[in-house]
Amino acid sequence: MTNASTPPATAAKSSWRVVDIVVASVVAVAVGVIFWAWSAGYAGIAILAETFPPIAGLYGGGWLIAGVLGGLIIRKPGAALYCELLAAVVEALLGSSFGFTVLLSGLAQGLGAELAFALFRYRRFSLSVAVLSGALAGVGMGINDNLTYNVTWDFGFKLLYLIFGAISGAVIAGVLSWLAVRGLGKTGALTRLASRRAATEPVL
Repeated sequence: MTNASTPPATAAKSSWRVVDIVVASVVAVAVGVIFWAWSAGYAGIAILAETFPPIAGLYGGGWLIAGVLGGLIIRKPGAALYCELLAAVVEALLGSSFGFTVLLSGLAQGLGAELAFALFRYRRFSLSVAVLSGALAGVGMGINDNLTYNVTWDFGFKLLYLIFGAISGAVIAGVLSWLAVRGLGKTGALTRLASRRAATEPVL
């Protein structure tokens, strides 16, 4: 007998396999290195932000890639959060200028990215969903940063930072991650994953 509340097909689709864990971990570690390099590049943006602080939000998309990319590739509940958080751990261990506070950032950003896939019950992975995932990760970033780093800003600046973060997340993390997964699909690198047909799926 099967449990009526959990159909076998749904359980199989939602459960993680060894290959899913391995690939998600590899993706997260690789993007974690990118996160570390992205943090190093923030010094230049910080100079511009001295005159208009919210502009820094437009740079944030680079720290949101892991969640969107992981969600698009693995397509299982928790993938976006796992990849974003693990990437943040890697960034911290490599010596991020932000220290271990990036772990809290990774959690907030990962939850935002995960929410988009959850809203569609992990059944849609189109460009629009990827963009939404990146945007919500940006919102997570904005909320976290406003509560931790931007505490003394006025409300207008905080709101602009959040909006800029969402825009950056939608474009850098959303669009670029979707294009990357589509490209990987064409190479056959995703053959053993749920995203193996990514190259031929509808755009929207």
